[in-house]
Amino acid sequence: MYQFHKRHTFAFSAENPTGTRNGGTKGKDCDKLNPCIAIAPGETVTLCDVDGPGMISHIWFTGYIGHNFILRIYWDGADYPSVEAPVNSFFGCGYDENFADRDGNYPVLNSALLLVAPGRGYNSYFEMPFRKRCRITMENRGDKPNTLYYMITGWQGELPEDIGYFHAVYRQEHPVTKGRSYTVLDGIKGRGRFVGLTLSVGVNGHNTCWVEGEAKMYIDGETYPSLNYTGTEDYFCGSYAFGNDIALKHYQTFSGMYVGLYAILGDSTEMYNAQKRFMLYRFHAKDEIWFDSSFTMKMDNLGWTGPRYDDYTSTAFWYQDAPAPLPFELPEDHEIIMK
Repeated sequence: MYQFHKRHTFAFSAENPTGTRNGGTKGKDCDKLNPCIAIAPGETVTLCDVDGPGMISHIWFTGYIGHNFILRIYWDGADYPSVEAPVNSFFGCGYDENFADRDGNYPVLNSALLLVAPGRGYNSYFEMPFRKRCRITMENRGDKPNTLYYMITGWQGELPEDIGYFHAVYRQEHPVTKGRSYTVLDGIKGRGRFVGLTLSVGVNGHNTCWVEGEAKMYIDGETYPSLNYTGTEDYFCGSYAFGNDIALKHYQTFSGMYVGLYAILGDSTEMYNAQKRFMLYRFHAKDEIWFDSSFTMKMDNLGWTGPRYDDYTSTAFWYQDAPAPLPFELPEDHEIIMK
């Protein structure tokens, strides 16, 4: 914060849709003229379009923030997005926007890179550099108009020579195919760095311990993983099924700078009951994961008695040496189930 740079700050919002200097509210003091926008069914709205070089440093959304809104980001004039996800999944909420945790409060995700604040304030602090141009859009795939409040802040100025472009992709399996690993990320070609994911899990079926599945990462075309975490709760830096004591009677939520099980949805506080919903995240900010030519991440869906068939929804995040098309296609709107 103390080091000065030759940079020009910009901020796109409903009050200043062009993000230009002197481009905000033209009213008098205390006038609120245009705090939000309405996006019609089937409409795609450009929220930010800015020339580079520069950096997106903060994104804030509220209003309707369910799975019908699709966030996309395009780098350097590409006609394909390098970020594409339902807005709620991008910010770690794999279930639609109106919900409360078991204690009746809105779940708070309080990390260094994503922040979900009461009630329904979505914030991203991922640094997103670009050389030539950044374009951010929001599509409404629902059947009715919905309201969006937004603020996208960044700066224009010189960048280091060797930068990575931010990428994010959504994936789901409802349910995971029994006996086969869930694929978080695959098909990445090029040099880059995997930085983490958000994951939402809907527990189905019997014996509802669901956290025995290992997280596995395959770097540069490996047949067997270099990084192999012993269980799902262990990958998310917990242990013993996220139990609050050695007796393992109740789950306990937590939200840290880089990892958390920040929300459990459902009426019961007891462990291993069916139909619970879990929302988790992990960011490899300090434990860096680099690749030179390719990267794959998979996660087993296992319980105490073997393979399971739970519902998994994820958004994976990584940086790559150039803007690249995404490896997975977005499901149709009716296929995205977030209940």
